[in-house]
Amino acid sequence: MESITIESLMEKINSIDKRYDTDKITRAYKLADAAHEGQMRSSGEKYITHPLSVASILLDYCMDTDTICAALLHDVVEDTDTTLDEIKKQFGEDVALLVDGVTKIGQVPLNTKEEQHAENIRKILMAMSKDIRVIIIKLADRLHNMRTLYARPPHKQRKTSLETMNFYAPIAHRLGMSDVKEEMESIAIHYLDPYGCKEIERLLDVHKEERDTFIDHITERIRSRINDIKPEPIIEGRVKSIYSIYKKMYLKNKPFDEIYDIYAVRIIVQSVIECYNVLGVIHDLFSPMPYRFKDYIATPKPNRYQSLHTTVIGKEGIPFEVQIRTVEMHNTAQYGIAAHWKYKAGLKGSVAGEQRFDWIRQLLERQQEADDVEQITDAIKNDLSQDEVYVFSPKGDVFALPNGANVIDFAYAIHTEIGNKMTGAKVGGRMVPFDYQIKTGDIIEIFTSGSPTYGPNRNWLDIAKTTEAKAKIRSWFKKERRDENIACGREELEREFKRNDIKITPELLEDAAHRARFESVDDLYAAIGYGGVAMSKIIQRIKESQIRAQKEQAQTLPTSEELTDETNKRSRKKGVIVEGVDNCLIKFAQCCNPLPGDPIIGFVTRGFGVSIHKLDCVNVINNMDSEENKDRWIKAAWVGSDDTTYRTSLLITAEQSTTVIADITAAIAVNRIAMNELNMHRLKNGNTAIHITIEVAGMEQLNNLKMRLEKIQGVISVERTGKQ
Repeated sequence: MESITIESLMEKINSIDKRYDTDKITRAYKLADAAHEGQMRSSGEKYITHPLSVASILLDYCMDTDTICAALLHDVVEDTDTTLDEIKKQFGEDVALLVDGVTKIGQVPLNTKEEQHAENIRKILMAMSKDIRVIIIKLADRLHNMRTLYARPPHKQRKTSLETMNFYAPIAHRLGMSDVKEEMESIAIHYLDPYGCKEIERLLDVHKEERDTFIDHITERIRSRINDIKPEPIIEGRVKSIYSIYKKMYLKNKPFDEIYDIYAVRIIVQSVIECYNVLGVIHDLFSPMPYRFKDYIATPKPNRYQSLHTTVIGKEGIPFEVQIRTVEMHNTAQYGIAAHWKYKAGLKGSVAGEQRFDWIRQLLERQQEADDVEQITDAIKNDLSQDEVYVFSPKGDVFALPNGANVIDFAYAIHTEIGNKMTGAKVGGRMVPFDYQIKTGDIIEIFTSGSPTYGPNRNWLDIAKTTEAKAKIRSWFKKERRDENIACGREELEREFKRNDIKITPELLEDAAHRARFESVDDLYAAIGYGGVAMSKIIQRIKESQIRAQKEQAQTLPTSEELTDETNKRSRKKGVIVEGVDNCLIKFAQCCNPLPGDPIIGFVTRGFGVSIHKLDCVNVINNMDSEENKDRWIKAAWVGSDDTTYRTSLLITAEQSTTVIADITAAIAVNRIAMNELNMHRLKNGNTAIHITIEVAGMEQLNNLKMRLEKIQGVISVERTGKQ
């Protein structure tokens, strides 16, 4: 990839039919070049090539002078000694605000990388609501990073690709920037599943010659039938992107032969009337497939995308998609919001009041309601969903909702009070259950209660799919049912403590509330009651606290050299001390594979030393009180910390997926854990059971790995086992 220089950037600026303040842009470059002096990229290039490349990408959209300056300066505040005040003094408030919006939060003291990532995204969204150019710069920044991702280590490639898929590509989709979205997805999927991509490329290459002939043939047939339209329509034939095919093959489990829109033809005309006239010609030339026609001209997508889509079959028996749109619709489809700069004069003033950006404001409002970092990241993933359905109210109003949404989600999309008061729903004139999954074209009527005390059911939190509906349900319970929330939360907490064998004490509860950032235990109970905090997070934090306390206690135990009483002699073999036994053979029981941090006990074997078990091991529980073995159980404890690793096993239950194994092995590699064995088999319910044997330094490392594995998409559960 050829590096951009300031000379090539200025040449590009001069070739654009638009006025730029080249002096200001040159000054921005000189400041960035001096600030980044000595810094290098992973590819070995000077760091300044990155901001130059970002600025060049933005020039493809004819972005304004301030945006180009901000692109050149977007990393100087984060990575150098240059301050935001200096940028403001030299380049003005607009450039400073854009740089600040793009800059990551590096100095905020947050507990985890996930929390820091969520705060970064929150800041970007807030900056977007003030000036949409912030995210356009950020998308260009991420696009160049993806283009040069080959120079990064494999675990960084996967991490960056996942983040791109989960946040940046959906944002580009929402802004209508399809070129950026498709390139990001295409690069990311090659790093996330290289084998799946190679298989699709192989399938496409098998019939490449026939494919090209087929596309040329159908485009020529269409051109000969509409050659009387003036000016002459633009007709383009193409093969869908690899990621588009990948989604249907691997995420929707469709064989290659059943994907009906691998081939696509795009027809660009001058007017809306011509769009519908050409559609009639296409349906006359080819046989339309049932239920495969979509009119996005009459019902545009939320990102302002407009086009007619139809899937047809020719004499060859090969289905293909035809997209028909006007020139203006095509520009909007390719460049999205950036088309305002490329073809118009940009957006003047704040964009926060524009209807097209309501989703940014709504997403920010829902994040303010969130009590947990996972709710923030889930909100982003769900609300930026690319697949949407379009449904109607009885009055004909159109609502766009994520694919998989139900009538509860629809009710809350109309109005919060409609959702809170909903008693039932009709679709197409017949009553449907609350979990009815709505479909494009449904006409939905919501029935409500007139009672002022009526409200949503707690079960709706499990039924609702959209973050908006769940946030509004939680908000209602948070405000209207505090006493009930406290009672429900206390009951759920006590049940989970009992299930995890954790003894409840006032000190433990206060510590749990403090760690979850609540002022009192009642606030913690209430948050659990209305679903504002995940119980799994509470339990995990308590276990981590107990493990740390046990390690601190173990490290304070006296060493064998410090003990003089013969009855208290201990062995320090493998980081374990055993009461009353000195210099004996220590081994770890394979039935439970104890790790540092586990409560343990020793069992004197016949001729093989002392076997160390977990206290809750099934063999300990079943044999502790037997007359034959009662005297052979002795006290044992972990001591100190060394470089010893311990073998343990995990059983991972996951949905059937081509990427889950790669995600699991990547998570293990990132944690620098050695893996000795991996086995997997299909379960009767269609899921996959994956058994791995690994070597870890102790419970803390194991728990960190388990948390990382549980966050992988498609993983259902992660359990520690005693099996070797």
